[in-house]
Amino acid sequence: MKRFIALLLAFSVGSAAMAHGSATGGALAGATHPLLGFDHLLMLIAVGTAAASISSQLLLWALAGAVVGAAVGFSGFQLGSAELLAALAISVLAGISLLSWRFPNNFSANKISGIVVAAAVSIHAMLHGLEAPKDNTSLIWWSAALFSSAVIAGGTYLLLKKSAIAYRKTAAITLLVLGGALSFIH
Repeated sequence: MKRFIALLLAFSVGSAAMAHGSATGGALAGATHPLLGFDHLLMLIAVGTAAASISSQLLLWALAGAVVGAAVGFSGFQLGSAELLAALAISVLAGISLLSWRFPNNFSANKISGIVVAAAVSIHAMLHGLEAPKDNTSLIWWSAALFSSAVIAGGTYLLLKKSAIAYRKTAAITLLVLGGALSFIH
């Protein structure tokens, strides 16, 4: 886990904090886009961490949030301070992961967590929808981006679900701090 955290920190120093801007079309561009910005990567890891800490159903909530947010962004709708909200959303997901140990197996808390995950992911997806190519390569781009996002979030879930609770807590605390730090960039 220490190597994982060191890798995240090293990646953050060597890359741009945000990959939001314009995106080019094609499968390779779509597959790599969620990996290019530190905030993208952290959000996907935060989703996997929350799912490992609370319920695998959060992965489905994240998918629903991604679809809704992407459609909203693709339509051209823009939310004020979306970049700041996207950074804070990482800390929010880390926070619900940490709170999950206070309310284990609580149906209401799990349902609220699902809504929070969907909302947090929808903000990121809205930004993707704004920057996604709007031509005939769009479907290929979205498919590849969805695939790489699912691999990261699902892989994080599988890795942390099989790990000791201490690793999940360490990951959540790290995400909480890094999400908060990213919010100061905006």
